[in-house]
Amino acid sequence: MNTLWNNYRYLILRRLSQVGILVLYFGANAWGWNILLGNLSSSNLLGIVPLSDPYAALQMFAAGAVIAGDLLIGAIIVAFFYFLVGGRAFCSWVCPINMVTDFAGWLRSKLEVGKMQAKQPASRNIRYWVLALSLILSTMLGVAAFEFISPISMVHRGIVFGLGFGWAAVLIIFLFDLFVLKHGWCGHICPLGGFYSLVGKYSLLRVWHDKDNCTECMKCKAVCPERQVLHMVAVNSETVLSGECTNCGRCIEVCDDDALGFSLRGYAEKNLAKNKKMGENQ
Repeated sequence: MNTLWNNYRYLILRRLSQVGILVLYFGANAWGWNILLGNLSSSNLLGIVPLSDPYAALQMFAAGAVIAGDLLIGAIIVAFFYFLVGGRAFCSWVCPINMVTDFAGWLRSKLEVGKMQAKQPASRNIRYWVLALSLILSTMLGVAAFEFISPISMVHRGIVFGLGFGWAAVLIIFLFDLFVLKHGWCGHICPLGGFYSLVGKYSLLRVWHDKDNCTECMKCKAVCPERQVLHMVAVNSETVLSGECTNCGRCIEVCDDDALGFSLRGYAEKNLAKNKKMGENQ
């Protein structure tokens, strides 16, 4: 049981977080709970703290809308939180679409779909182009462009208020990730993921790699949805500095060598340097 927990502890906590947030939103709509009201675009915590999607607010600003004070404050609070813990923690710990894409990725590996593919046929930078395009279209059309077609918003609002067309969004993304492109939506296309990659580029909470413990088994890269962020594995003792890391913790769970773990930015490097210096002086 202990081994099972160690191998899946972050995955279990992530699912509890994602489902728990949905339950709180649903409870507010169905039973009048006053814990988390609204949706992922605009919420209110305990009837006091406003929480807003900063990317949605940015689109509204680009569209020329007058941003209400509580929406602006909510966007600043959320952006600051993800700036500290790593922007794409939203993708792995909050976003309901992540459960769909993770399942598609797991099934893809079991069915060995795309096994003969030499490399991914699409660039991960597409999400940044989609991000830029959404802001341009918001400016041209005078509306928050991505919010109208966002499968994240569709699915979330659908689960909370009645799924409707959200089923179609779920199915399309699932089939796309399963048969067309591995980690296609989250890892290549989603502009919200691109936005949070930029927000979390200088975050404090990071994954740390210790080369001295590493046996180069590469299990971490096999499970990582953004494996390019683990470029230092088998090369250096180094912190994952890329904002594209989702802080999902899967690489830490599968590492049998205790070579990966969460750390505050720069703390692990300073501690390693201190230990080496002490070892040289002994």
